[in-house]
Amino acid sequence: MTDHEENPPAEGAGRPDAVAQTILELLREAGAGASLSPDDIARAFAERRRKKSDPPELWRRYLNAVRQQALHLAREEKIVILRRGEAQDPRAPIKGLIRLALPATEAKI
Repeated sequence: MTDHEENPPAEGAGRPDAVAQTILELLREAGAGASLSPDDIARAFAERRRKKSDPPELWRRYLNAVRQQALHLAREEKIVILRRGEAQDPRAPIKGLIRLALPATEAKI
């Protein structure tokens, strides 16, 4: 048995998370210097998945996932988490209202 067969990849490995992709996509569309709230991203994500029978507040189901993926992306330095306009350390507890933005170096691209 090869090493690959003994340790199969985790389910979903190699496939980027849809919420993380949406965060990055929306921030790039917003442009340099722009920031978005997790609510904005959750609403956009929910609208893309909406079915006729879904309630108007469907976006709330995705808010926790957006915040979790934002932390993950910030720890990988792909985005910045802002609180009161100041970048936050994604490894420290972050409470309160936040906004998400691209890092200054990527925003210039």
